[in-house]
Amino acid sequence: MYDFQKLRECFPQTTICKDPSVAAVFRAAKIEAFLRDWIVKRKANADGQVDNLQELSEYVARIIPNRQDRERLVDEALSSGETRAFLAKVGVVFNPKTNEHTFEINSLGFAHNETIIEDYVWERVKDELLGEAGGWGKVRLGYLPPEPKKKNGRFTLLEFKNFRPYQVDLDSYRQARAEYEIEEWIDVLLGAIDYNPDAFARQGAAPQDVALAKHTMLTRLLPFVEPRVNLIELAPQQTGKSYIFGKIGKYGWLVGGGSMSRAQMFADLRDGNHRKGLVTFNDFVAIDEIKSINFNDDKEMGGVLKGYMEDGRVKVGSTQVEGDAGIIFLGNIDVDDMSDGRDMFRELPEIFRDSALLQRVHGFVPGRYIPSLSIEVAAKGWALNAEYFTEIMHMLRDKRETLRYRGLVERLVRVESATGETSNREKEAVFRLCSAYMKLFFPHADETLIEDVRFKNEFKRYCLNPAVKMQNTVLRQMQIINPNEFKSKSMATYLVR
Repeated sequence: MYDFQKLRECFPQTTICKDPSVAAVFRAAKIEAFLRDWIVKRKANADGQVDNLQELSEYVARIIPNRQDRERLVDEALSSGETRAFLAKVGVVFNPKTNEHTFEINSLGFAHNETIIEDYVWERVKDELLGEAGGWGKVRLGYLPPEPKKKNGRFTLLEFKNFRPYQVDLDSYRQARAEYEIEEWIDVLLGAIDYNPDAFARQGAAPQDVALAKHTMLTRLLPFVEPRVNLIELAPQQTGKSYIFGKIGKYGWLVGGGSMSRAQMFADLRDGNHRKGLVTFNDFVAIDEIKSINFNDDKEMGGVLKGYMEDGRVKVGSTQVEGDAGIIFLGNIDVDDMSDGRDMFRELPEIFRDSALLQRVHGFVPGRYIPSLSIEVAAKGWALNAEYFTEIMHMLRDKRETLRYRGLVERLVRVESATGETSNREKEAVFRLCSAYMKLFFPHADETLIEDVRFKNEFKRYCLNPAVKMQNTVLRQMQIINPNEFKSKSMATYLVR
């Protein structure tokens, strides 16, 4: 059973009591998990309970306005010169033609052509804007009347305070992790992303199947902790793919079904604007419903995707675009097709049946092992605050942290090949996945711990073997799609030293 008391002792400041009835209030308002947990922490009593759901609902409506509240905010700005403070996700663009920064708040319908960030405000808030591209924050708007000979005024950004309510200390996090056995820690991570770990033990399920389901669910978090991890997941409907990538953290971006352009993904250079693409300021970009996604130009997008997924940079026009975002492809698949030996990509658009694109995918997430969403799997009781946990995951992507864990993986893993040659792409995929798994499951690993025999066995089970299998599934699909080139290919052998 999940040990709530131990969790509160190890994380005294960063746990909350997760209540499905309270969570329902936030789901109805389509509010992300990290915002929900921040608000619950503010409104809960000493026992972690929210006493008044009506009062909570009113507070949520006040602090996170939706599109229907736009006119009220406009009226506030026009009549008093500024709006009340509220929480929102802001996007920022610099226009070199006008030498101005503008902003947008999509959730409220404020667009770049009706906004401006004045220079004196920009100097004050630019460090708060993630990568100077925007992000979630506490916002206050104002209104700038029309200039002479101009018809329209513009809304101004008066205040932006990055939404980061915790002082996050990785060393304290690592010390807390050291108090747990690996199976206990996996349950802690599941609670942090709103899952009840006890619910994975479905009636009649074998222990190894329960362990596999939990591990596979957490595999979805690899792009949250490691730069430029490219994954594909094909799974049954209602297994929570969109929830994990769209609601858990504030540093990623989920693109739903519909259309997607190169400009959105990488850079928009039209009309003199230099609008940064999604890959430049997010930890990952997850493209959902890939069976029905429509790219404006498949050939162009395929080429740009392959370039970016290879080394994190690509040329758009004369502009070099660089980013650390992983690319995640998500789609639904029939149960009968969920096998390494079958063509799991047969119903996907041609752009995803390009073996050159698949070569740049580091791993296949076997979503068939994840249970369907239900009331029973929702987190109940004390758990890590999702806001805190997403900050931890984001900090683990720091370059210094990434080099540290990659160095440990390099020391741990030996590669052997019958031919004496190993594909650089294959090795990079396995090692990158191992590094991400280590950050997730063994953040406290150091040069001393990796010499421990027990740790090596756990690393092999929870990091190395799954990483190899994920990359091998990609190879199996390439062999089916392009047998002439890949039928004779086989993976190297990866061993713990």
